[in-house]
Amino acid sequence: MPDQAPRPLPLPDHESQPYWEGCARHELLFQRNRVTGRFRFPPGPMVDVPGVQEWEWVKSSGKGEIYSFTVPHHPSHPYFMDKVPYTVVLVEMQEGVRIVGTLHGVAEDHVAIGMPVEVGFEDGADDVSLPFFRPGSAWRKPT
Repeated sequence: MPDQAPRPLPLPDHESQPYWEGCARHELLFQRNRVTGRFRFPPGPMVDVPGVQEWEWVKSSGKGEIYSFTVPHHPSHPYFMDKVPYTVVLVEMQEGVRIVGTLHGVAEDHVAIGMPVEVGFEDGADDVSLPFFRPGSAWRKPT
């Protein structure tokens, strides 16, 4: 039964655990290099500057704009059977990194590249909160 399928949830690893802990507190965290000030996402063991691996977790502004989007009409997992279609966005955050999430509160024919968005969090099972996006305060619904 589609309505009984469990929601697919992330499996945090050593590198991503602080990110998911932030999400559980409804904080979007990104890694920032202490030397260069550059942000990165997703977190990982890569080196930003040769020999410099000084990363810190910092709270994001939670604001960005839609860089790209798609609207799936066929479920990729039984959990999504009764949830299609929905909008998946690639958001360029103010910190300069891009992150994928779903967009809530906007009809698919009103979604546009460059649209301002802000992060929200959806609490799920097992103390996992998933980030999503909603229209930013500067967005005005097309008439």
